Amino acid sequence: MPTRVCCCCSALRPRYKRLVDNIFPEDPKDGLVKADMEKLTFYAVSAPEKLDRIGAYLAERLSRDVVRHRSGYVLIAMEALDQLLMACHSQSIKPFVESFLHMVAKLLESGEPKLQVLGTNSFVKFANIEEDTPSYHRRYDFFVSRFSAMCHSCHSDPEIRTEIRIAGIRGIQGVVRKTVNDELRATIWEPQHMDKIVPSLLFNMQKIEEIDSRIGPPSSPSAADKEENPAVLAENCFRELLGRATFGNMNNAVRPVFAHLDHHKLWDPNEFAVHCFKIIMYSIQAQYSHHVIQEILGHLDACKKDSPRVRAGIIQVLLEAVAIAAKGSIGPTVLEVFNTLLKHLRLSVEFEASDSHKGSLGSVNLNSKDNDEKIVQNAIIQTIGFFGSNLPDYQRSEIMMFIMGKVPVFGTSTHTLDISQLGDLGTRRIQIMLLRSLLMVTSGYKAKTIVTALPASFLDPLLSSSLMEDYELRQLVLEVMHNLMDRHDNRAKLRGIRIIPDVADLKIKREKICRQDTSFMKKNGQQLYRHIYLGCKEEDNVQKNYELLYTSLALMTIELANEEVVIDLIRLAIALQDSAIINEDNLPVFHRCGIMALVAAYLNFVSQMIAVPAFCQHVSKVIETRTVEAPYFLPEHIFRDKCMIPKSLEKNEKNLYFLTNKIAESLGGSGYSVERLSVPYVPQVTDEDRLSRRKSIVDTVSIQVDILPSSIPSDDVVSNTEEITFEALKKAIDTSGMEEQEKEKRRLVIEKFQKAPFEEIAAQCESKANFLHDRLAQILELTIRPPPSPSGTLTITSGHAQYQSVPVYEMKFPDLCVY
Repeated sequence: MPTRVCCCCSALRPRYKRLVDNIFPEDPKDGLVKADMEKLTFYAVSAPEKLDRIGAYLAERLSRDVVRHRSGYVLIAMEALDQLLMACHSQSIKPFVESFLHMVAKLLESGEPKLQVLGTNSFVKFANIEEDTPSYHRRYDFFVSRFSAMCHSCHSDPEIRTEIRIAGIRGIQGVVRKTVNDELRATIWEPQHMDKIVPSLLFNMQKIEEIDSRIGPPSSPSAADKEENPAVLAENCFRELLGRATFGNMNNAVRPVFAHLDHHKLWDPNEFAVHCFKIIMYSIQAQYSHHVIQEILGHLDACKKDSPRVRAGIIQVLLEAVAIAAKGSIGPTVLEVFNTLLKHLRLSVEFEASDSHKGSLGSVNLNSKDNDEKIVQNAIIQTIGFFGSNLPDYQRSEIMMFIMGKVPVFGTSTHTLDISQLGDLGTRRIQIMLLRSLLMVTSGYKAKTIVTALPASFLDPLLSSSLMEDYELRQLVLEVMHNLMDRHDNRAKLRGIRIIPDVADLKIKREKICRQDTSFMKKNGQQLYRHIYLGCKEEDNVQKNYELLYTSLALMTIELANEEVVIDLIRLAIALQDSAIINEDNLPVFHRCGIMALVAAYLNFVSQMIAVPAFCQHVSKVIETRTVEAPYFLPEHIFRDKCMIPKSLEKNEKNLYFLTNKIAESLGGSGYSVERLSVPYVPQVTDEDRLSRRKSIVDTVSIQVDILPSSIPSDDVVSNTEEITFEALKKAIDTSGMEEQEKEKRRLVIEKFQKAPFEEIAAQCESKANFLHDRLAQILELTIRPPPSPSGTLTITSGHAQYQSVPVYEMKFPDLCVY
């Protein structure tokens, strides 16, 4: 019951006190006296300078009632304060607000849940009021701490505990709204506040029974859920907090999330972590997405020595963040993302190799940890692939180059990845992981021209990787090539090596070969043919290798083949058939049959693609003969399970093989230039043969030096012929001994020099000149000098190609001269 004073004393009291006293009834159950409350409100509005005194007096009465546990009068006092707060908006309200916040603090400090909820409700009402002028001295540190503590309430009564937690969350929401709308809103984003607010919200969000695993943005909760469920209310408040974050304070809001997930060990399993970062990515402004990704990458670096499952959980969170942000603004973090992921990929492989070594020594059984590291590696590859596949084409090209530069190739030091601690097994593992990452990045890449997809700076290291001795690595390289080469989505139609009865049924999509693609094949065609040729002759090939090689040939035919390329591809197929028959590499019977089956499948395909009836007839006839007499030369037989393989291939019947003269005759009748078909295909020699742990395949090279005596003194001629003659050079280098074939080659070369583009001739001459320099230095150990007269000529032939005699002084041989 409130203290009553005598009438004479009451008349002497200030009017604002009399008005305040009158709003309290004798019995608190009767509630606020509304008539007197209206008088007090009118007085406060009429005399705003009295507001601070009214607030101070109400605070004094409320403090006394709180101490005396007079909850009824406390409720009346807070109701009066709320009404005054809502009614008065003048500048004089500032001192009144201080009294109001002091009373709210008193309620929050009390141990009674009902009063805590009452104080929270009053603060939320206050937070929704927009003040006319900013307050430069007001701080909310106490309220942040108190509301955060309420969010962690451990009251024994579940209903009261839930009520207190809801009040704490609503209080935090009120603080956020009040400070964000204030001019000094930056104070709430200070780390000491965020370290309390964010974990409090996450603590309540953990109570969601079913974690939302939606791909799209989380749906907004209903009003009833917000009021009754602490988890839903906390999630909504968390979204609102992040939505108000700006460039300067984004990191302060995100970092406490990592601390909470670490402290509560929520990375394994990581469903809640994924849920949190989905909310973060969908709530923040799109241009700030890269800040979150940078924070995840930084945390991944900080946890590099944690368990594999923790690292895998962080990487999966990164994947979800990238999936949401990839279409938005990631800009400055693109290379950082890939560099960090590749670094952790190397670390994971290194950990796996180290653990395997320990396990082999018998110290511990680490099979489970090895499997965990594979989970990490797969998560990294999936993240790299998803991120890369969603980048624009110009950035994807850079990432392809970036990853390719990391792939280690034996014998080279061009890669930028440290593999010193990996060993051979670890190096192989990292090669596979990087190529798998590259495969993911190139998936779906569609370039208008092949030179854009396969520039020389990317093609050369990629093809170098195709010469590795591991069949799985070669498979990955071929699949990467297919991703970049297949611009019309035909690969799925070509899946599986087989004899296609009617290629027209596949409905192959193709366009006319553009000039850029034609130029690309003139420059790089021999390099592609060479790697397919060598890839077919690997001893560890399995069925998938032959299928991918067949697909490579088919895609080249569809995407890049004009008449000249078609002839070259047919020459390549015939050369593969000859290599399987002669078997200079001592391949097993299965591999020889596999090559024969590949050639049959490809010639069947290309014959129908170019639609030359005589060619189709010859191919069909050979296939029919094989079906009866040698089914192991066909893919449907040799690549099926438990197929019968002969012990040896001694049959020499010509009707089992595709004959060059028959093919030349059929194509020549349709207008194709078939002169080159009579020249056997021989792969070019490059430095790659020494870089990939394989024996070098050397072209047959002949050099012919013709010195005209009219232009050179006879003494010099005699001196030259005594040391080195044409016959001596021919015997030392050219072992073919086939003069008629040489004449035909020479004629073809002359014709080529007359008709071929100058750029192509220059490129081939330079390549052969460099090779000639190496071979002459190794075999003959001689020094060549240009003749004093420009009439001296030099003719070079290599395998099936021969270059027209040109003046020696016009050819460039670095550090190489002939006396």
